[in-house]
Amino acid sequence: MPTPSTPATPAAPVTRTAPKPPESCPVARSLDVVGDRWSLLIVRDAFDGVRRFSDFQRGLGMARNILADRLHRLVEAGVLALQAASDGSAYQEYVLTAAGERLFPVVVALRQWGERHRFAAGERHSTLIDRRTGKPVPPMQPLAKDGSVIRAADTEVRKVKQDKQDIGSARTGV
Repeated sequence: MPTPSTPATPAAPVTRTAPKPPESCPVARSLDVVGDRWSLLIVRDAFDGVRRFSDFQRGLGMARNILADRLHRLVEAGVLALQAASDGSAYQEYVLTAAGERLFPVVVALRQWGERHRFAAGERHSTLIDRRTGKPVPPMQPLAKDGSVIRAADTEVRKVKQDKQDIGSARTGV
């Protein structure tokens, strides 16, 4: 902190960096949409039938401004859509789009991972039940075309190689 006898140090100049090129990784792009705690909990609650702003806020206990921001982002990303309230009132409701519905396996996988790794043995937690059978949803596992389980060690990611022209285009938005 400067004292009366020592002059203040001038602020460092602001440097601007070039815009980052779009991610070529589908996981990274997905996390841009649903990668924070609140967005994924909103999607989870939408699967549980929550549709109104006030119900999301009551269930999640989040600040109105944060909820409004996350709902707006999810609508902009095509995960949720706004529609007239189903009861004919003047309210609007948030409903999952087809793209939002496709997040169901993600939510189930996270739930099952949490059940297995974030609860002590015998600790109680909610359970996802298959309405058709009345039994818990079985563990999700990626399967090969022949029905065998695919482990991470059985896979590889083939990364996209960008040439210099692609990188320049990505930076300029062309």
